[in-house]
Amino acid sequence: MKIQTFTIGLGLLGVGASIAQERPQKPPMQEAVTQEELVLQYRKAQLEDPMKKLDRATGEDPSVVNRPPSLLGNSDFITFGKFSTLVPKRAILQIPKSLTERVNAASLTRIVGWAEFYAANRGWITTIEVSRSQAEGNVPLAEETHDQMKKNGNLIVATYQGGPISLLPLKVPEEKKLTTQTP
Repeated sequence: MKIQTFTIGLGLLGVGASIAQERPQKPPMQEAVTQEELVLQYRKAQLEDPMKKLDRATGEDPSVVNRPPSLLGNSDFITFGKFSTLVPKRAILQIPKSLTERVNAASLTRIVGWAEFYAANRGWITTIEVSRSQAEGNVPLAEETHDQMKKNGNLIVATYQGGPISLLPLKVPEEKKLTTQTP
């Protein structure tokens, strides 16, 4: 046992000695940049500025043209107690008369996310999961869904993958006009 300890100790001494011999050298000293050199570099950068070569933009200001619509203007509030949540316009499919005061109520409440609000209010809110093509108005809702909505007395919200989504009006394909030719 003593012999092993002694050999390990000698091994550590050898590693320490080799590390001590390989010390990094100090980097060479350089002179500091003078004020004149800085001014020269600045002037050079000013002359080579690529922004000066660009033409002035013409047309309408894109920051004004492409302004995103107002979040509050494109949303409906659902309120109950001290909490409210935002859902997109056209996401609420049915509002029973007994629950009209809970939609777009102007009150000072704390706004929470849809998941938290729905979890606390499942008793009077029903969700209907729709597909993306149904939300875009390309495919109508099933007749069974319409029947369930008629029987249900809850507030009904359209959802896509668990979150509220607007349901656009059904797109009616334009019927091709048949022209009749008279002989």
